[in-house]
Parts: sequence; C-alpha cells; structure tokens
Amino acid sequence: MIRHSPAGRQPIASIPRGSIVAPYCCVGNVSRERREKGQWSMTTWDGPTHKRLKEKQRANDYPFPSIPGLRSGRCLSWLGRAEQEMESGDYDAAFIFYWIAFNAVYADGRSQARLERRESRVFSDYFEKIIQLDRHEKIYNAVLMKFWEPMVELLRNKYVFQPFWDYHNGLPGNDDWTLRFDRDARNVGRALDRRDTKDILRILFYRLYVLRNQLIHGGATWNSKANRRQVEDGARIMASLVPLLIELMMDNPQTDWGVAYYPLIVDSR
Repeated sequence: MIRHSPAGRQPIASIPRGSIVAPYCCVGNVSRERREKGQWSMTTWDGPTHKRLKEKQRANDYPFPSIPGLRSGRCLSWLGRAEQEMESGDYDAAFIFYWIAFNAVYADGRSQARLERRESRVFSDYFEKIIQLDRHEKIYNAVLMKFWEPMVELLRNKYVFQPFWDYHNGLPGNDDWTLRFDRDARNVGRALDRRDTKDILRILFYRLYVLRNQLIHGGATWNSKANRRQVEDGARIMASLVPLLIELMMDNPQTDWGVAYYPLIVDSR
C-alpha cells in the first residue's frame, strides 16, 4: 500500500519497506502491480524518451561534430539501447547502458586529464551546472512524481552504501556507518523541503555510483536475486533522469559542456 505524505515530512530512514510514502500517486505512470511483476514499458512513460529526443535532435540540426552534436549522438545511441533492455526486463544491462549514456552527457575530458579530481567533485560541478539550466525544475519534479519510490528504496538499501562495505572489509573509520547511513536519509528529506535538487542528486548518485561499481567491476552476478532490488531501483531512476539530462543539454547548446571524452578525430593522412 502506498501512503501519501508531503515530501520530507517523514524521515526516509524510518519508512517501512513496502509502504512507500509518495508525494504523488505514481512512479513514471507505471502501476504498482506492473512494477512488482517486473514489467516495464516505455509506452507508459510521459517524459523524454529516445524516440522523442532523436526527433528533437534532428529538428535542431546541431553542426557535427560540435560538442552538443557529438554528445547528443553518443548519449542517444546508448539511451536507445538502455530502453530496449528496460522493455525486455534486463535491469542489469539497462542500468549499465544508462550509465554509459550518463557518462557521455556529463564527462569532461579536461577533468579526466586531471586525475587528482575525485569523481564526486566532477558530479558536483556537473549537477550545479545542470540545475542552473533547469529553470522549470524538471528534475525536482521528476524526483517527486517519477522516481520517488525507487529513490526511497535505494536510500534505504545499505548494500549500495559504500561505508557499509568498507566496515565489513575491515577498513578503519567506518564503525559509524549506520549513523552516516541514517544521516544521508535525513539530509535528503531536508533537501526536498528546501527544493535543493543538487543536494538530492549528490546523495542519490553516491548510491548509484556504488551500484555502478558493483556491476562494472564484477562485484555482482548477472540477474542475481541477491541484488535484484537495488538494480531494478537504480535502472528505474536512471530511466527517468538520464533523458532529462540529455534534453537539458540539447536545450542549451551554447553552454560550455567541456571537452568530450575521446572526441571524433578525422585522420586526413
């Protein structure tokens, strides 16, 4: 049963599993019954999808290989494949392909050259830029109306919280991981109340990045029941968020999006 409550009024960490407090009635217009059966269809999605963004890309006719043109072409190619995997129910593959699309939209080759920069700092800089461009608060509204339920579930999942693993691997300084885990959940509630989308994304992507590492670095088994919930939740979050990030980039082609990773080099020899 989904209980309804204004955002941020009940601490996320205290929400019992299976009784999500949702500010609005649905997640991506996909009924709870279909989600519980693992069914997903992009035809029920009312946000930007690969098909809609591809049509928009053609209409804008970005000069190629301009940064928006190159990035959008790469992003959309991986977004299309991710949506195919979502349709088929392969959430492991979908999450990985969504992450590649996300990488294509945010990564700056200049940051990659400065290896001392932590990925979290790169994320933070990118989120600050994208939130400034999100004048209609599409991302904040997506948090409330598109992926509230999987976000809450992911934030309550200790298996995508890196200090939990560091503690079990015997790394010092992680005895307080439960306190930090609960604090993150409280911080998201406060960020929702003050409409601080950047802080919401920062905490959320800290968890998504752990999930990414588990899959990419061979720390999980494909289609494993042991990590099914976080993979499905992560894929659903990325399914609604990544297309929005691509659309915001396409709507702001004059913004400095940085140097694309491995830009297209035409060999004239």
